[in-house]
Formats: sequence, C-alpha cells, structure tokens
Amino acid sequence: MVKDKIRVRFAPSPTGYPHLGNIRTALFNWVFARHNRGVFILRIEDTDVARKVEGASEVILDSLKWLGLDWDEGPYFQSQRLALYKEAAEKLLQQGSAYRCYCSSQRLEAMRQEQMKRKQPPGYDRFCRNLTPGECAEKEASGIKPVVRFKSPMEGQTAFNDLLRGEIVFENGTLDDFVLLKSDGYPTYHLANIVDDHAMKISHVLRADEWLSSTPRHVLLYQAFGWQPPQFAHLPMILGPDRSKLSKRHGATSITEYIEAGYLPEALFNFLSLLGWSLDDKTELMTRDEIVDNFSLERISRTAAVFNKDKLAWMNGVYLRGLKLDELIQRAMPFLDKGLPPEIQRPLDIEYIRKIMPLVQERARTLAEVPQLSDFFFAAELEYDEGALLGKLDKSEATKILKTSITTAKGIKEWGTASLEEVFRPLADELKLKTSVFFSLLRVAVTGKTATPPLFQTMEVLGKERCLKRLKAALNIVS
Repeated sequence: MVKDKIRVRFAPSPTGYPHLGNIRTALFNWVFARHNRGVFILRIEDTDVARKVEGASEVILDSLKWLGLDWDEGPYFQSQRLALYKEAAEKLLQQGSAYRCYCSSQRLEAMRQEQMKRKQPPGYDRFCRNLTPGECAEKEASGIKPVVRFKSPMEGQTAFNDLLRGEIVFENGTLDDFVLLKSDGYPTYHLANIVDDHAMKISHVLRADEWLSSTPRHVLLYQAFGWQPPQFAHLPMILGPDRSKLSKRHGATSITEYIEAGYLPEALFNFLSLLGWSLDDKTELMTRDEIVDNFSLERISRTAAVFNKDKLAWMNGVYLRGLKLDELIQRAMPFLDKGLPPEIQRPLDIEYIRKIMPLVQERARTLAEVPQLSDFFFAAELEYDEGALLGKLDKSEATKILKTSITTAKGIKEWGTASLEEVFRPLADELKLKTSVFFSLLRVAVTGKTATPPLFQTMEVLGKERCLKRLKAALNIVS
C-alpha cells in the first residue's frame, strides 16, 4: 500500500480509564502512522451508554497528550454520528442482510440458561430470523421496540488475512446473528466500528488480539455493504510476570496511576514500545525518533508480551538520571509540594532544592520517590530509631563519638564535601572505629535514615548549623 495512504485510528471506549493495553495499542498505531507519514485518527466509541464512566473521555485525551501521542484528525464521538449507523442498518434491512428481532430480555436469558444446561455454545437461536411482514407488524403494534440483527451465513467459511498471523479461517456455523442496532437506537461496536472505519478511510486496523474472534463478523459486514475491508493486525496481549492476564494485582494498570506515581512519559513510551515489538534482541533504551524510524509490523511478536514492573522502574530511573537539573526540578516540584509533610514551609526554596536534586537524582527511580528520598533535607526535627542510630555500638560508645564529632564539626571553617571528608575520615582512626561504623552513626544522626546519598555531600547541603543541631539531638537520644 502506498505510504501516504496509510490511515489508522485509536478508538477507545470511555467505559473506564485507559490501561496499559489500551495505550500500547494507541502507541503502536501512532508510531506506525508516523513511520509511514500517515494519518493518526482519534475516535471515542461512546455508544455503550449504560457502561459509560463520567470523565473517562477527558482522561483518555489527557493521557494521550501526556504521552505525546498527538492525533491528526478527531476526536470524533460516535454518539454524535447516530444517524449514520441508523442509515447503514436500514440499508442492510432493505437488502435482506439483517432483520428485526423482537425477543424480550427474559426470553434471551432463558435461552442462554438452556444452552448452558445443554453445554452448547451461547448464541442467538434465530427465532425472529424468518418472521413474516405480518408477524413483524403485529409485534410492532404491541409496542415492542426491536433490535436489528445481522443475518450471518449458516454454512461455509469466512477467511481474512492478518498481517501478523497470516490467513485465519472461521466456520460460519460458529457465528450467531449478532445485534447491529440496539432498541434504543444506539449501534453496537460491530456496526459503528465498520461504518466509521469505512467513512474515515482507515487502511490498517491495529488492535488487541481479543478482537480476533470478532473479525469474521466485521469481514461479513464489509461484504454485505460491498466495501473493501482494511488490513488487520491483531496485537499480542500483555501478560503479568506470572503469565496470567495483566491485572491490578500485578501493579497499577491505569495510565493515570503511572502518571501519579511519577513515571516519565518518555520512559513509559520506550517501555510500552517494547511490549510486543523490538528493534533487535538487545536494544532496550531508544528515543521516540529512533522507535518511529525503525518501527515495522514485521518486528511485532506473535506471542504475548510480559509486563515487568521492575524493568519499567529501572528504565524510568535511567531517564530520570538523564534529565538536566532545571528540567528535573520542574518535573519534581509538583511531587515535592504534594509529597513532603505539610509542616514543611511552602513555597519551597528553589535554590535549596537545586542543591538537593543532584544527590537525589542518582537514587530516584520515579518522581514520586523524590519526596521520600529528600524529606530529611527539609525537616525541622528528625525522628530517630535508637537501634538504627546505635548500630553495633553501645550507648557509651555512641555518646563519646557524637561528642567528639560535635566538637570537630564546630571547628570546621570551610563547610564543604572535601573538607568534611578530610576531617572526619581520619577521626575514625583516632576513635579506633571502622569507617563503616562511624559513618553509619553520623549518617543516621544527621538524616534519621540508614540509606542516603553520599554522607559528606549530604552534610554539605544540610549546612553546618543544621548538622550540629541534629548531632546534638542524636546525642540526647543515646546519652
């Protein structure tokens, strides 16, 4: 197909917030369009009124913007295109490819129960398929609002080519007469999807493989309308680390949860692109442009992708460490404002944060970790765990060490990393201590934590006055 003719769409339903699988589908469509200089269309399939979640459409749009998946057309809303679907259903009715069904929900439920009891596959029993015009008129007169069903062929096969899986064949006998138009006038996914894809000249449908079993229905609809179907590619599903279907128990699955957890859009973009696609067998870190330049359907896996949250956290940490200081501060500020204890004075001192961030940047894996890693820089007073403070020392030893450290610290005129190390490292020998034991006590005394950025860099940023105050507070705990 000519490259400038490629038109793809992302067509989410606002029945919930977008999860990783949805967004991965959007990303593959977007990258495929950008690689081929094609068109990426956004369509909101909001015809399932009963299941629609308030605000979900806005979250979908915001999530795509956050990830940098800009669209060339849309967003189109199917709820604003109902006349098109009604017209299409009427066409199928007139040509005998569809029929009106008057079965009540009670009858359909009883039918399903009976099928389950007999261990038959569920599906409509075609009760209304051959009603006469007179019978239809009688039911209309009684006030029954019908649905419109497609007249699926009962024999033969329906085949189509999947760009990832090759030719796929379905026995028509396994397909039921599915609903096209509901009694409230709203279309089902099957009808609206086909009508819109045709109207929008969609060339390729890249969607999750859960829609594979629906594709023969769509092919039959295209044939009934006399339209050329697009090319199909059903993307591999995403599994959890235990190879079961990805769910909340594997970690956050809504894209908004990842935004709130402090993941960077460029890291998530890189990570999602590798869930089912790869450049080669070894490359993991790639820019957006590199992914676009190298993307091809041929490199999409035929097997399920495995989600690894630890790998995402690692990748996000790499991207965090690659940020320039001003950019890191800009991105971290909302998380610091929200995540630091309320008693810490706002607005936060940007110049002080500028000193802190290079130390935190080396250890943070997400922006949400920045407040946890840096809160001791801001706290007026620390809460000490006596066991952590003492470590392998007894109270009398710790008291002596802290007193000596306070005296030593008071005498330091140039309070900087180099001078602090120059003074305190030899002090360990004088006190006949291993540096690991000595520095551990100092670390907990000035930060309240056992794991922090490098000790002397931390002490430099904290400043002489704050360090002395904390050494004295720690002395009060152990003496």
